[in-house]
Amino acid sequence: MGHYSFRIIGLAGLLWISATASGQGEGNDSSGYYNEVRTYVNPVLPGDHPDPTMIRVGEDFYHCGSSFHFTPYLPVYHSKDMVHWEVISRVVPPARGQFVNDRPSAGIWQGAITYFYNSYWIYFSAGGQWFCKAESPYGPWSAPEKVRTNPATGDLGYDNSIFIDDDGKPYMVIKNGQKVNRIQALGRDGQLADTVIKLDWINAQLQYSWAEGPVMCKRNGYYYYFPAGDVSGGQYVMRTTALTSDSTKWERLGDFFRTVTDPATGFRRPNHISAPLQLADGSWWTIGQSYEKPQGDDWSGMGRQTALYPVSWDGDRPWGMAPVSTPIIKPGLPSAGIPWRSVHTDYFDEPVLGAWWHFLNRGAANAYSLDARKGWVRLSPSGGRAHLMQKETDHYYSAVTRVDLNATDTADKAGLYLSNGNQKVMAQLYTGFDGAKRIFFRLDTAVRSLPNPVNGPVWLKLERQRHALTGYYSADGRSWTSLGAAINAAPLDRGQPNFNSWVGTSVGIFAEGRAADFDLFVCKDGFSPLKAAGYSNYFGVESADTSGGRAVTNTSSYGGWFMLSGVSLGEKKDGVAQVQALVAARKGGTVEIWLDDLKTGRMIARVPVAPTNGKWTTCSATVKDIAGSHDLFVKFPSGNDHDIYISQLLFTRKK
Repeated sequence: MGHYSFRIIGLAGLLWISATASGQGEGNDSSGYYNEVRTYVNPVLPGDHPDPTMIRVGEDFYHCGSSFHFTPYLPVYHSKDMVHWEVISRVVPPARGQFVNDRPSAGIWQGAITYFYNSYWIYFSAGGQWFCKAESPYGPWSAPEKVRTNPATGDLGYDNSIFIDDDGKPYMVIKNGQKVNRIQALGRDGQLADTVIKLDWINAQLQYSWAEGPVMCKRNGYYYYFPAGDVSGGQYVMRTTALTSDSTKWERLGDFFRTVTDPATGFRRPNHISAPLQLADGSWWTIGQSYEKPQGDDWSGMGRQTALYPVSWDGDRPWGMAPVSTPIIKPGLPSAGIPWRSVHTDYFDEPVLGAWWHFLNRGAANAYSLDARKGWVRLSPSGGRAHLMQKETDHYYSAVTRVDLNATDTADKAGLYLSNGNQKVMAQLYTGFDGAKRIFFRLDTAVRSLPNPVNGPVWLKLERQRHALTGYYSADGRSWTSLGAAINAAPLDRGQPNFNSWVGTSVGIFAEGRAADFDLFVCKDGFSPLKAAGYSNYFGVESADTSGGRAVTNTSSYGGWFMLSGVSLGEKKDGVAQVQALVAARKGGTVEIWLDDLKTGRMIARVPVAPTNGKWTTCSATVKDIAGSHDLFVKFPSGNDHDIYISQLLFTRKK
């Protein structure tokens, strides 16, 4: 496959280490970081997660934010360590959201989750301010109730949050328009109480652009007020010793985040943070949103992605850590086995739809069935497009489905669907009809098409390698036929008009014209090439452009590791037999493959790598008794750095 030549394109495993902020107390014991997963890389909530709010109740953390027109509205996420998150419920089902404006750029804004008076509450805006209540964040959630206002308080606006004082008293932090910032207490019924505290002077001269999404916390007798600039970035902080309208009692402290110095980070303008919170070890943390714009590239189309930031204190002045592209020490908390946030594989075997799915309008929420055909989901369009979607989370993946459609008209289509927020730019790989049954792959004016020779259900695969999309079809899910050259997805991935309708790209399945059945949906297929450069977490490695494509190598004599999230290794019946690694090596060693964690997980293979004399070679190892979806860890051997380069992994089935 040719000799290897390398150009390093990433930072060489730099690490932000502070025992105070991390709570790890590891000091300079750096060797341990190569053998355990003690670090994370942002974003921890990749893909579209705008306007994040986060609370801690006991040992659990919960997150919610704006869902806009994606329904069921307001997904609630749960975590044990603020790094690994899972969707556990959705607050407003379509049947209860008839008052919500059902179009792109509208829907539900805000989604402020909180806990007071022994209940969970979520406040949101949709033609006014509303709240839902539950005894558990898993639901069931109450029907939406509108928050009553009065002339003194004024309109309640949007992107409000809830602050809980030391005595347990809750306050709504109100934001309406560009120049209105206010605070008012809440009663036990969730409605506004007491008198309004007017802080309209905060942005009277538009000092903070919109001064939106304000949140508050308290420390050492100071109340801290954090307004964001606008959707493009900016986060600021103020403080006072008393909740008062008197501007002379407040002190403007300036920017919250420290200045970015990492040239490789794509998340350069974080804002809309959640209220900073303190852990038992004394460390402080917050989450915040940012568009991804690394140098010379633009992934704004994915939406506002959410990252986890340590917060340090200079006396009584808070600072958010500057965004970096490199590993950060995790909070001193257990992960509890929750996988890294990634698109879910689904075999549609359960009686109810997984909470990770959403629809791009309320009508589509009534166009699916899990009962019509056991083990399949049926999409039944009615004059439009039926679809089932998830938030796209990765730059590298192979999405696979098996679809059964009897297409007899050019309007009949069913397959894989990748769409931006307003559905004006989309990629579709589908089985359809044009004089005869055919397979189509299209994005904007780019079209690929081949005859469909498969009788019955056909397999479809959409492969993404950054901005390059390639379509495939198969009769058996093992042997694939390409539809031709890759299509450039940059028009979909870059920033869209009106901020992509405030949401990011979604990936899933669709049907048009007539009903279609889908046997499964896989987003990161382990039986297709898994590009090493698509890692979600790492330590001690870097990416490089090589003659064999973008590859990963370790940067230390201790070794190093990278993690590919949400890899689907099929069901038990698939019978995984082997793992193959495409490598180039100056010196040999053994590469270890682990599932789920480097300490508490399971090592499934030891792949021997011999020197390759500058050529790319496939090395393999036997694998037994694995199936399901896993976070996949690849661990380099100690002893040498930059001696082994890995381009991709591939799992194979028994023959």
